[in-house]
Formats: sequence, C-alpha cells, structure tokens
Amino acid sequence: MLSKLRNHDFRITPQRLAVLRVLAASKEHPSVDGIYKKVRADFPTTRLTTIYKIVSLLKEINEVVELGFADRSNRYDGRTLYPHPHLVCTRRNKIVDLQLSRLEDLTNAIAGETGFEIATDQVNSFGICRECLKKRNP
Repeated sequence: MLSKLRNHDFRITPQRLAVLRVLAASKEHPSVDGIYKKVRADFPTTRLTTIYKIVSLLKEINEVVELGFADRSNRYDGRTLYPHPHLVCTRRNKIVDLQLSRLEDLTNAIAGETGFEIATDQVNSFGICRECLKKRNP
C-alpha cells in the first residue's frame, strides 16, 4: 500500500501510515469507525472525515476492498486484494475470508455466458457462523 501511494505521488502522512497499519494488520475487516478508533489511540486530534478520505483514496488506487452492506456499515479488507469470497455472520457481522481458486472460473463462466466484461467481482455469503450456532443450540 505504501509503495503504491508513493508511486501515485501521494504524501505519506502519519495518519495515512496509521490507517495502512490498521488495515494491513486486521483480519476483522474493520469499518471506518473501527479504523478511526484505533488511529485515534495514537493520533487523538484525527477527525473521522480524515479517515474517510484516506480509505476513499486507498479504494481509488485499488489498495483496499470495500465490502458494502445495506445498512451502510461498510467494512474494508486491506490484506487480501484479489477477488475472493467472504462469509458474513449476520449475528455479529464477523467476516471470514475464503481462499477459493474457483471464483475466477465462475467469473469467467459468467462473462462468457453474458458477454459482460467484468472489471471486478465480489461474492459474499450471509448466514450464522459456527460459534453463534453453538450459542443458540447448546
């Protein structure tokens, strides 16, 4: 992410570095609010709008994947930038990455059948995770 920012001649500010660290280290796919809370621990004067601008910039240069949700609680993946499916627990919004090579085959099949030129794809499956099911049915 850092080298891509430099390649696009963007300044490397302390807040941008902090956001990059949060995204690169997080397996939880944080929301902008989640990123903001972590960044404010080191930079208390940082504003939420700053975090939105940094995340938007990272999306623009394809260094973060946005997972959009109907309730606008979008989450971000800064660790795995290639197309991959996600499992989303609807009880606690936990997101799990899946590493399936067949996603590319599915995308190619859809493109071939429909004639679409697919720029990007995203597969999200929603349900209840194993841990939540155990709590519900002890």
